[in-house]
Amino acid sequence: MKCRRCKAEAEVALPSHNTAFCRDCFLLYFSRQVDHAIRRHAMFTRADRVLVALSGGKDSLSLMLELANLGYSATGLHVDLGIPVSSERARKRVEDFCAMHGLDLKVVELAAEGLAIPEVKEAVYRPVCSICGKIKRHYFNRMALEGGYTALATGHNLDDEVARLFANTLRWDEAYLSDQGPCLPDEGGFARKVKPLYRLSEFETAAYAFLRGIEHHKDACPYSPGASFTSHKKLWGELEWKSPGSKVSFYEGFLERGRPAFADRDREKGFELRPCASCGSPTSQELCGVCRVRAAVAERRGG
Repeated sequence: MKCRRCKAEAEVALPSHNTAFCRDCFLLYFSRQVDHAIRRHAMFTRADRVLVALSGGKDSLSLMLELANLGYSATGLHVDLGIPVSSERARKRVEDFCAMHGLDLKVVELAAEGLAIPEVKEAVYRPVCSICGKIKRHYFNRMALEGGYTALATGHNLDDEVARLFANTLRWDEAYLSDQGPCLPDEGGFARKVKPLYRLSEFETAAYAFLRGIEHHKDACPYSPGASFTSHKKLWGELEWKSPGSKVSFYEGFLERGRPAFADRDREKGFELRPCASCGSPTSQELCGVCRVRAAVAERRGG
């Protein structure tokens, strides 16, 4: 198979685009996809400061490196979940990566915040994945606002976005469908959220990480088995294999025709947002969800 662009021997085949690229042309393709996503949705400019959420996985590290290569001012943010072994390995990957490429990094330690995930799991009788996600989003938002960053960027790829859209559609969750997209504005105490990798599949980010020699954290979270999100990604993986292009068609179709139908919906409709009495984050109650979780952990500790 030949590279579509330069006709050299291809190294990366992309059935969803009915094409293939050699190493150099694939990296150029990847870069152009990121740049196009940023410009298409006016996510940020080179004059802005961007905070990039870094988990240690291939997607977030690939995003961080590509933003730096494109000349954007990006700072990494890693939230150490406090999970024995797993969190230590993920943090080391992030720290080594940023040190190698001379990138700025900030770290939030949940253990120091009274929110280590193993303790949260024992103190709160709800699915730990949803609580962990809530806590991470809380600190991403808080650090972005306090640091004066223009935007908070995450490494969500096309597969992630399709799985989330699929789950929300199965439930016809109008509130979540109303704010699903690659760029959400800063309003109501929330930072601007952007997803520059939304046009790229998980395979494509994996190929980019491999070709760039990015050493990333590969271990699955010990608390994640059985998560419905993972099952949805597998279903879509099978559909994409049988019908290449299904993912991008589904997601782009939603952005063009589906999302406008939910544009007037509001997740907090009927609830007035106010600053949390403890941390100041926006909430519809006296204490935000994260502060309530922290209180539950402290109570279980006996303090």
